[in-house]
Amino acid sequence: MSHSGRDRQIDNIEFNVSDIARSKAFYGSVFGWTFTDYGPTYTQFSDGRLTGGLTTGDAIRPGGPLVILYADDLAETRRRIEAEGATISRPVFSFPGGRRFHFLDPDGYELAVWSAAT
Repeated sequence: MSHSGRDRQIDNIEFNVSDIARSKAFYGSVFGWTFTDYGPTYTQFSDGRLTGGLTTGDAIRPGGPLVILYADDLAETRRRIEAEGATISRPVFSFPGGRRFHFLDPDGYELAVWSAAT
């Protein structure tokens, strides 16, 4: 398997928001972010270096945005996470462009790992 050069690195940050238009206006005005819409419940942002998402698909969660890491091998990364005692909080699911799962780290922070569809 070839490696992407971003294996097991932070790849995306996802904010659950109550109003995408309001959030786009705020982050666009204050930080100059640009946006690509993917339907009514999701827009991708770019700050010129890192991309992330604004979504109304989930509840706003305490603790802030969801940090998403990339893995070349999703199943192996999940195995390693579980072997270290972390809890899978949302099983693998598909979305346009890939698959991901969520887990709780030893302190209870929720993170996600995704991999591109192959």
